[in-house]
Amino acid sequence: MTNAQITIREKKLGLLIRDARMAERRSIKECADAIGIKPGVFRAYEEGRRAPSLPELEALVFFLKIPISQFWGNETVSDAPAPLERGDIVRLIALRHRMIGALIRQERTNANMSIRHLSAETGISQSRLKAYELGEKTVSVPELESILAAMGSRIETFFDQSGPVGEWMTGQQAMQKFTDLPKEFQEFVCQPVNRPYLELAMKLSSMSRDKLRSVAEGLLDITL
Repeated sequence: MTNAQITIREKKLGLLIRDARMAERRSIKECADAIGIKPGVFRAYEEGRRAPSLPELEALVFFLKIPISQFWGNETVSDAPAPLERGDIVRLIALRHRMIGALIRQERTNANMSIRHLSAETGISQSRLKAYELGEKTVSVPELESILAAMGSRIETFFDQSGPVGEWMTGQQAMQKFTDLPKEFQEFVCQPVNRPYLELAMKLSSMSRDKLRSVAEGLLDITL
Protein backbone atom coordinates (compact mmCIF):
# COMPACT_ATOMS: atom_id res chain seq x y z
CA MET A 1 0.00 0.00 0.00
CA THR A 2 1.06 3.57 -0.63
CA ASN A 3 0.89 6.17 2.13
CA ALA A 4 -2.29 7.54 0.57
CA GLN A 5 -3.89 4.09 0.55
CA ILE A 6 -2.90 3.53 4.18
CA THR A 7 -4.52 6.84 5.13
CA ILE A 8 -7.73 5.88 3.32
CA ARG A 9 -7.71 2.50 5.04
CA GLU A 10 -7.29 4.18 8.44
CA LYS A 11 -10.29 6.41 7.74
CA LYS A 12 -12.43 3.48 6.62
CA LEU A 13 -11.37 1.37 9.60
CA GLY A 14 -12.24 4.25 11.91
CA LEU A 15 -15.73 4.52 10.43
CA LEU A 16 -16.26 0.77 10.82
CA ILE A 17 -15.08 0.87 14.43
CA ARG A 18 -17.42 3.74 15.23
CA ASP A 19 -20.31 2.02 13.48
CA ALA A 20 -19.70 -1.20 15.42
CA ARG A 21 -19.54 0.65 18.73
CA MET A 22 -22.71 2.62 18.03
CA ALA A 23 -24.57 -0.47 16.85
CA GLU A 24 -23.73 -2.25 20.10
CA ARG A 25 -24.59 0.88 22.11
CA ARG A 26 -21.25 1.16 23.80
CA SER A 27 -19.48 4.35 24.83
CA ILE A 28 -15.99 5.34 23.78
CA LYS A 29 -14.84 4.92 27.38
CA GLU A 30 -16.29 1.40 27.63
CA CYS A 31 -14.52 0.31 24.46
CA ALA A 32 -11.28 2.00 25.44
CA ASP A 33 -11.33 0.34 28.87
CA ALA A 34 -12.08 -3.03 27.26
CA ILE A 35 -8.90 -2.95 25.18
CA GLY A 36 -6.72 -1.15 27.70
CA ILE A 37 -6.24 2.24 26.06
CA LYS A 38 -7.23 5.83 26.86
CA PRO A 39 -10.54 7.18 25.53
CA GLY A 40 -8.66 9.83 23.56
CA VAL A 41 -6.72 7.15 21.71
CA PHE A 42 -9.89 5.24 20.92
CA ARG A 43 -11.49 8.44 19.64
CA ALA A 44 -8.47 8.90 17.38
CA TYR A 45 -9.05 5.38 16.05
CA GLU A 46 -12.66 6.24 15.20
CA GLU A 47 -11.65 9.48 13.52
CA GLY A 48 -9.03 7.71 11.44
CA ARG A 49 -6.16 9.76 12.88
CA ARG A 50 -4.63 6.58 14.25
CA ALA A 51 -5.27 2.89 13.71
CA PRO A 52 -5.47 0.02 16.19
CA SER A 53 -3.14 -2.94 16.20
CA LEU A 54 -4.50 -6.36 15.29
CA PRO A 55 -4.49 -7.56 18.94
CA GLU A 56 -6.44 -4.43 19.92
CA LEU A 57 -8.94 -5.04 17.13
CA GLU A 58 -9.28 -8.67 18.22
CA ALA A 59 -9.97 -7.58 21.79
CA LEU A 60 -12.52 -5.06 20.56
CA VAL A 61 -14.51 -7.56 18.51
CA PHE A 62 -14.46 -9.92 21.49
CA PHE A 63 -15.87 -7.16 23.67
CA LEU A 64 -18.50 -6.11 21.12
CA LYS A 65 -19.33 -9.74 20.22
CA ILE A 66 -19.02 -9.19 16.47
CA PRO A 67 -17.01 -11.09 13.83
CA ILE A 68 -13.60 -9.63 13.03
CA SER A 69 -14.39 -10.06 9.33
CA GLN A 70 -16.67 -7.06 9.81
CA PHE A 71 -13.61 -4.85 9.36
CA TRP A 72 -12.69 -6.35 6.00
CA GLY A 73 -16.13 -6.29 4.41
CA ASN A 74 -18.32 -3.66 2.81
CA GLU A 75 -21.30 -3.93 5.16
CA THR A 76 -21.57 -2.08 8.42
CA VAL A 77 -22.94 -3.53 11.64
CA SER A 78 -25.73 -0.96 11.54
CA ASP A 79 -27.03 -2.66 8.37
CA ALA A 80 -28.21 -5.47 10.64
CA PRO A 81 -31.72 -5.35 12.16
CA ALA A 82 -31.96 -2.88 15.02
CA PRO A 83 -32.11 -4.37 18.52
CA LEU A 84 -35.53 -4.64 20.08
CA GLU A 85 -36.73 -1.69 22.10
CA ARG A 86 -38.30 -2.27 25.50
CA GLY A 87 -41.81 -1.69 24.16
CA ASP A 88 -41.23 -4.22 21.38
CA ILE A 89 -40.01 -6.80 23.88
CA VAL A 90 -43.07 -6.29 26.09
CA ARG A 91 -45.41 -6.77 23.12
CA LEU A 92 -43.44 -9.79 21.95
CA ILE A 93 -43.67 -11.41 25.39
CA ALA A 94 -47.44 -10.80 25.50
CA LEU A 95 -47.81 -12.43 22.08
CA ARG A 96 -45.68 -15.39 23.14
CA HIS A 97 -47.84 -15.88 26.25
CA ARG A 98 -50.92 -16.22 24.03
CA MET A 99 -49.05 -18.56 21.71
CA ILE A 100 -47.98 -20.74 24.64
CA GLY A 101 -51.62 -21.00 25.71
CA ALA A 102 -52.70 -22.03 22.22
CA LEU A 103 -49.90 -24.59 22.06
CA ILE A 104 -50.93 -26.08 25.40
CA ARG A 105 -54.48 -26.49 24.12
CA GLN A 106 -53.22 -28.02 20.87
CA GLU A 107 -50.98 -30.49 22.72
CA ARG A 108 -53.82 -31.43 25.07
CA THR A 109 -56.15 -32.01 22.12
CA ASN A 110 -53.53 -34.12 20.35
CA ALA A 111 -53.08 -36.15 23.53
CA ASN A 112 -56.88 -36.64 23.71
CA MET A 113 -56.81 -35.35 27.28
CA SER A 114 -59.55 -33.38 28.99
CA ILE A 115 -58.99 -30.34 31.18
CA ARG A 116 -60.22 -32.40 34.13
CA HIS A 117 -57.72 -35.17 33.44
CA LEU A 118 -54.86 -32.70 33.01
CA SER A 119 -55.83 -30.99 36.25
CA ALA A 120 -55.78 -34.30 38.09
CA GLU A 121 -52.35 -35.15 36.65
CA THR A 122 -50.74 -31.81 37.46
CA GLY A 123 -52.58 -30.57 40.53
CA ILE A 124 -53.34 -27.31 38.71
CA SER A 125 -56.98 -26.23 38.94
CA GLN A 126 -59.19 -26.52 35.87
CA SER A 127 -59.98 -22.81 35.91
CA ARG A 128 -56.29 -21.97 35.96
CA LEU A 129 -55.55 -24.36 33.10
CA LYS A 130 -58.35 -22.79 31.06
CA ALA A 131 -56.92 -19.34 31.75
CA TYR A 132 -53.50 -20.55 30.59
CA GLU A 133 -54.93 -21.91 27.35
CA LEU A 134 -56.80 -18.68 26.65
CA GLY A 135 -53.70 -16.61 27.35
CA GLU A 136 -55.44 -14.85 30.23
CA LYS A 137 -52.75 -15.90 32.70
CA THR A 138 -49.05 -16.48 32.25
CA VAL A 139 -47.82 -19.97 33.02
CA SER A 140 -44.55 -20.34 34.90
CA VAL A 141 -41.79 -22.57 33.57
CA PRO A 142 -42.17 -25.22 36.35
CA GLU A 143 -45.94 -25.42 35.76
CA LEU A 144 -45.43 -25.59 32.00
CA GLU A 145 -42.96 -28.43 32.49
CA SER A 146 -45.51 -30.22 34.67
CA ILE A 147 -48.26 -29.76 32.08
CA LEU A 148 -46.09 -30.97 29.23
CA ALA A 149 -44.81 -33.95 31.21
CA ALA A 150 -48.40 -35.01 31.87
CA MET A 151 -49.08 -34.89 28.13
CA GLY A 152 -45.85 -36.65 27.19
CA SER A 153 -44.38 -33.55 25.55
CA ARG A 154 -41.07 -31.72 25.98
CA ILE A 155 -40.58 -28.04 26.70
CA GLU A 156 -38.13 -27.75 23.80
CA THR A 157 -41.07 -28.05 21.41
CA PHE A 158 -42.43 -24.80 22.88
CA PHE A 159 -39.28 -22.77 22.32
CA ASP A 160 -39.72 -19.78 20.03
CA GLN A 161 -38.81 -20.75 16.46
CA SER A 162 -39.48 -17.46 14.68
CA GLY A 163 -39.26 -13.75 15.29
CA PRO A 164 -36.15 -11.93 16.51
CA VAL A 165 -35.77 -13.92 19.73
CA GLY A 166 -36.45 -17.26 18.06
CA GLU A 167 -34.01 -16.53 15.26
CA TRP A 168 -31.35 -15.55 17.79
CA MET A 169 -31.94 -18.74 19.79
CA THR A 170 -31.77 -20.84 16.63
CA GLY A 171 -28.49 -19.18 15.69
CA GLN A 172 -27.07 -19.81 19.15
CA GLN A 173 -28.09 -23.48 18.99
CA ALA A 174 -26.48 -23.84 15.56
CA MET A 175 -23.29 -22.23 16.84
CA GLN A 176 -23.26 -24.54 19.86
CA LYS A 177 -23.66 -27.59 17.63
CA PHE A 178 -20.77 -26.37 15.50
CA THR A 179 -18.49 -25.81 18.49
CA ASP A 180 -19.38 -29.29 19.76
CA LEU A 181 -17.92 -30.81 16.58
CA PRO A 182 -14.38 -32.22 16.74
CA LYS A 183 -11.80 -29.60 15.81
CA GLU A 184 -10.86 -31.36 12.57
CA PHE A 185 -14.52 -31.28 11.49
CA GLN A 186 -14.73 -27.56 12.24
CA GLU A 187 -11.62 -26.90 10.19
CA PHE A 188 -12.97 -28.96 7.29
CA VAL A 189 -16.29 -27.08 7.27
CA CYS A 190 -14.57 -23.69 7.39
CA GLN A 191 -12.45 -24.33 4.31
CA PRO A 192 -14.19 -22.84 1.23
CA VAL A 193 -12.55 -25.48 -0.97
CA ASN A 194 -14.56 -28.16 0.87
CA ARG A 195 -17.94 -26.59 0.15
CA PRO A 196 -18.71 -28.92 -2.82
CA TYR A 197 -18.20 -31.94 -0.56
CA LEU A 198 -20.57 -30.49 2.03
CA GLU A 199 -23.19 -29.77 -0.63
CA LEU A 200 -22.81 -33.33 -1.92
CA ALA A 201 -23.23 -34.71 1.60
CA MET A 202 -26.43 -32.66 2.03
CA LYS A 203 -27.83 -34.01 -1.24
CA LEU A 204 -26.97 -37.58 -0.31
CA SER A 205 -28.55 -37.21 3.13
CA SER A 206 -31.87 -36.22 1.52
CA MET A 207 -31.97 -39.23 -0.81
CA SER A 208 -34.07 -42.31 -0.18
CA ARG A 209 -32.42 -45.63 0.61
CA ASP A 210 -33.20 -46.97 -2.87
CA LYS A 211 -31.73 -43.89 -4.52
CA LEU A 212 -28.57 -44.17 -2.43
CA ARG A 213 -28.26 -47.83 -3.38
CA SER A 214 -28.56 -46.87 -7.05
CA VAL A 215 -25.85 -44.23 -6.66
CA ALA A 216 -23.57 -46.70 -4.89
CA GLU A 217 -24.08 -49.30 -7.61
CA GLY A 218 -23.28 -46.69 -10.24
CA LEU A 219 -20.04 -45.83 -8.48
CA LEU A 220 -19.10 -49.50 -8.32
CA ASP A 221 -19.67 -49.85 -12.05
CA ILE A 222 -17.37 -46.90 -12.67
CA THR A 223 -14.57 -48.15 -10.42
CA LEU A 224 -14.66 -51.79 -11.53
